[in-house]
Amino acid sequence: MEQHAIGHPGRPHQVISGHIRSLMVTHVVDVAAPARARPPFDTLTITLHWTTLLIVLSLFGSGLLYGQVEERSWAPPLLQVHRSLGVMIWTLTVCRLLWRVTGARFPAFPVSMTPLHQLGARLSEYGLYALLLIQPATGLAQTILRGRPFEVFTWSIPPLVARDVALVGIFRSAHEIGAWCLFVLAGLHAAAALVHHFILRDDVLEAMAPAFRRRGIP
Repeated sequence: MEQHAIGHPGRPHQVISGHIRSLMVTHVVDVAAPARARPPFDTLTITLHWTTLLIVLSLFGSGLLYGQVEERSWAPPLLQVHRSLGVMIWTLTVCRLLWRVTGARFPAFPVSMTPLHQLGARLSEYGLYALLLIQPATGLAQTILRGRPFEVFTWSIPPLVARDVALVGIFRSAHEIGAWCLFVLAGLHAAAALVHHFILRDDVLEAMAPAFRRRGIP
């Protein structure tokens, strides 16, 4: 053992130094190689998403305001705007669903999301789609069942059915409950996106809003 050590005085030092250098290189590679960001949604999906948000906010605002000024002279035009936005959001949602099943690009979930987390995201998404279709339908139903003419966009529509007070009350309650459900679910959806962006620091929000993509991420 002594002769072997004396005969190769520099070898143990070289082996140890080489091992340390190898560990350092491996560590640098592990730290320096960032995870590649997922591709964003396609441009049409992003445009439809943010357009939907703007219309939904306008619907909430006009609906709440109408409830406060229902007896004012300018309440009917406000209600006409609210109805027109409802028809618009219903049509836009149908277009979103058609685009979703025909040509939309949906990036996969981040690898950090558990299957349960992914299921929750899917269910909230489907719930939002359902409410965006149901809300305009319940609003239009209560309007028609009043048995009076009404305006949508620039069209004046005559009475379509006889007045049914009981059904008007049912659809009005359904419309109000659905509005608050939409408000809560949309709020949770937005809060989850902010948590992903600022706390979990993944690219969930960035995939739908590329302008928020952090610098330095390939």
